Amino acid sequence: MEVGQWHMWGVDGAGNRPSSYGALLGLFFWLLTASGLHAQVANDDIERRRVVHTGETITSSTAGCTVQRQCVDERLTGKCIEYHNDQWFEVTPTVTGRYFVNISGQQCRDTRGVQLVVLTGEPCQPKTYQVLSCTSLGSQDDVFVALEELRAGQRYMLNVDGYLHDYCSFQLTLSDQPHGIPAMPALSAGSAPAAVSPLVALRWTLPDSAATTSRFRVIRREAAEFKSHERTSLPVTRSTYGAPVVAYSYTDTLPKPGRYLYQVVAEATDNQPPVLVQQRWVAYSKLLPMQRDTSLRYLRVPLGQYKTGAKLSVVATDAATGRVVGNRQVIKQKKIEQMSLLPVVLLQRQGVQQVRVRITQTIGPGHPPTSDELTLLVPAPSSSQ
Repeated sequence: MEVGQWHMWGVDGAGNRPSSYGALLGLFFWLLTASGLHAQVANDDIERRRVVHTGETITSSTAGCTVQRQCVDERLTGKCIEYHNDQWFEVTPTVTGRYFVNISGQQCRDTRGVQLVVLTGEPCQPKTYQVLSCTSLGSQDDVFVALEELRAGQRYMLNVDGYLHDYCSFQLTLSDQPHGIPAMPALSAGSAPAAVSPLVALRWTLPDSAATTSRFRVIRREAAEFKSHERTSLPVTRSTYGAPVVAYSYTDTLPKPGRYLYQVVAEATDNQPPVLVQQRWVAYSKLLPMQRDTSLRYLRVPLGQYKTGAKLSVVATDAATGRVVGNRQVIKQKKIEQMSLLPVVLLQRQGVQQVRVRITQTIGPGHPPTSDELTLLVPAPSSSQ
């Protein structure tokens, strides 16, 4: 972000900062940059690194910080971090064990948040550094970084930098308990293929390593939003024999076109830290992709005749062989008149000429399920394919 540019934050209806507050904060950051009046923290200098005691919460900011190039080496962290406006902390555990660096309360100029590097070695002697952890957040969620088996009496240095020169105030705590969600490397939002339906179906399984999981939290963040929001919380269920159910699913409806990051977090009841079991970008567009031939699009199923809120089970089979070629479980939405079911090009490659679709509608108690069938023709491949 160049000097002279700033973002205005809008109201999202979920309690985020109102637009007037965001505009003022963005203008404040811009004025600091343009005027040169940086509120630089003392620990911008590694020799004045700030000592953090276990359980202590430190409030700081990356605004106005500079980089001591002789004290860092980006070759040690690969593509994880580029130093722009870093600052230094120091922690020395009194008891050997697992600790968590909790980062919370971020207030940033952009959406990116901060980056965290944890290392050992002699201050400002990069040849002695050993990197234990490097994390780029990519958002302003409350997150934690787990540090396994820190040794009592061992000095560890923490380097916090604004991701891609983002200006952020934040809180940092070293604790034996995690707070927030696990910090994981950010996925590329550009890798998600665009869909023409606002429905998103998530499926995941209970990890073998998380046998004590009590519930799953599904959280969502639009690419331009500052923080994620919880969409649902699903308890771990058990069979009649007491064994935990392994497979879980959740269907969500996107509010508008855009790119969205979904994360599924498993939480336990035995003081084990939350575990991220799935993260996935999805993209939603009301416009079909520009393609040279209509045969490359999707078979579409009409849904206008079904009741809003009804559960629909859609099963598609090859009309010639009876082989199942696709199935979907969806909730009928009020304004959804049709659904994209199968990519036509895949059916063409499999030699499928007709698809028989069976739609079973379940409304609720007291209403028996009803079923309909229709046959869809698969367009012949064009000569250009």
